[in-house]
Amino acid sequence: MTAAAAETRSEKPDDTPAGGRTGDTEGRTGGPTGGRVRRGGRWIERWDPEDEGFWRETGERVARRNLAFSVLCEHIGFSVWSLWSVMVLFMGPEYGIDPAGKFFLVAVPTLVGGVLRVPYTFAVARFGGRNWTVLSAAMLLVPVAVAAVVMEPGTSYGTFLLVAALAGVGGGNFASSMTNINSFYPLRKKGWALGLNAGGGNIGVPVIQLLGLLVIGTAGAAHPRLVLAVYVPLIVLAAVLAALFMDNLAPVTNDTGAALDAAREPHTWVMSLLYIGTFGSFIGYSFAFGLVLQNQFARTPLQAASLTFIGPLLGSLVRPVGGRLADRFGGARITLGNFAAMGLATGVVIYASAERSLPVFLVGFIALFVLTGLGNGSTYKMIPGIFQAQALRRGLAGEEAAVYGRRLSGAAMGLIGAVGALGGLAINLAFRQSFLVAGSGTPAFVSFLACYVVCGAVTWGVYLRPAARGRRTEGAAQAADGADGADGADVAAVADGERGPVYAEV
Repeated sequence: MTAAAAETRSEKPDDTPAGGRTGDTEGRTGGPTGGRVRRGGRWIERWDPEDEGFWRETGERVARRNLAFSVLCEHIGFSVWSLWSVMVLFMGPEYGIDPAGKFFLVAVPTLVGGVLRVPYTFAVARFGGRNWTVLSAAMLLVPVAVAAVVMEPGTSYGTFLLVAALAGVGGGNFASSMTNINSFYPLRKKGWALGLNAGGGNIGVPVIQLLGLLVIGTAGAAHPRLVLAVYVPLIVLAAVLAALFMDNLAPVTNDTGAALDAAREPHTWVMSLLYIGTFGSFIGYSFAFGLVLQNQFARTPLQAASLTFIGPLLGSLVRPVGGRLADRFGGARITLGNFAAMGLATGVVIYASAERSLPVFLVGFIALFVLTGLGNGSTYKMIPGIFQAQALRRGLAGEEAAVYGRRLSGAAMGLIGAVGALGGLAINLAFRQSFLVAGSGTPAFVSFLACYVVCGAVTWGVYLRPAARGRRTEGAAQAADGADGADGADVAAVADGERGPVYAEV
């Protein structure tokens, strides 16, 4: 599974018409589907995307339909999550909030969203992917409606903090969406599918920033409620479409034991660090970009809003490319190169920040956004590859190795996604402290550069140095002896040093 503690059993579905999918609940191993049969309400009782015949005939069509509406709901979730990065642009002197207070205000939804990713991951198996998507989308109405009530001068800062915290529900949507879509796709397709799902969701950040620009440029900075009014019907539409066209997968069950096993696995925390460096940077920079432009380069709200959307938009669009490159060349290689490039781009930003050169700053900062998007795709692709390699090292092969990899990687993704989101909190707190102490973002960027150096070193030391690669190759060679069919050929190719599928090579 993609995000956590949920396991997709290899069971072949029937494909009876939506609204009442039913089927035999016995899997190929003879076990029951989670101990109960759930019929009606668009439940698919049997699902086996790894069966290439099933995938061609039925699975791909169903998966694509669910992916499309998952992207829509996650997209709006990201817009709501980043709502306060736009609202602060409307907060002029009459609101009485200084730059440090604004940085903290946009950090609060990041914290809440990161924490909510863990329970949201479990919710997919508990309620069904379609059912939870409908409910979680409808919940987005709460932070939008409450923000419309309080968004005016004279509201206390404490009230703003509480209302901003409500927007964290939009961040939780990512975890449940990724968990759900991961269950629909076979391992060989996950890099592209998860990258597309996440990238389509991430685009919600620049979209609401563009909407903020439109409102400020036409109606002025005194009308933030116009932004909020646009999202009410969109949220309702997304929830209705999810109810009509998405499906629940009965074979997906919560596995708290997998979550505990993943928490004890060192690779889970190594990848959490790397995801802080990629996604934490993306979401943190997205929330802070406008404030940095206003406070470091004295841009007006309109001038800031005209630039803030560019980086998040490009970073979102290239995330699927990062997944595709990782599918082709290996997630660890792409991630290492990406951190090296992020270090160079941060060096450009540090120079521009110190010299207060806005054109150079924009070049470096937008390059950082693009690289965070590529890194988001490549790091998420590494996770199933790591646990597949772990299975091979343990002497597992074939379906047994695949089940082990799915179980642990799914649980790990929930934890990694939650920790990575908290990186955005660290970004905004670093900016807050930097502007408080130095009146500039330069010290914060220096600390980010140090982080990328550490992440690059960890990527190489754990996944790419010759000794580490040798251990994985040895495990692959041992597993190849007991593997058969396409899986055996793939494993043997890795053992011989040839290019194999990335899930066996990390």
